[in-house]
Amino acid sequence: MKKDIHPDYHPVVFKDTSTGDSFLIQSTATSKTTVEWEDGNTYPLVAVEISSKSHPYYTGKMKYVDSAGRVEKFQKKYNWDKRKGEEGDTKEDE
Repeated sequence: MKKDIHPDYHPVVFKDTSTGDSFLIQSTATSKTTVEWEDGNTYPLVAVEISSKSHPYYTGKMKYVDSAGRVEKFQKKYNWDKRKGEEGDTKEDE
């Protein structure tokens, strides 16, 4: 195995922002934010929106994920006007 080509593999705390649950696992993820864990050590903190503690597949409960913000962001990014394609924009038969 070559030296100094692999990312640093270290303990990281992941916090599920939807449930507030945190868990400590090994990862290559980095973060400027740190948190003191139950063992008294300080670890990098990575916030995630969905984890195994909140994902419907693992919890068995359905959860609505609001995608309206994503749609609006897409429309704004590509300058898409939702009025396009309405009756006034179609060609009339001659």
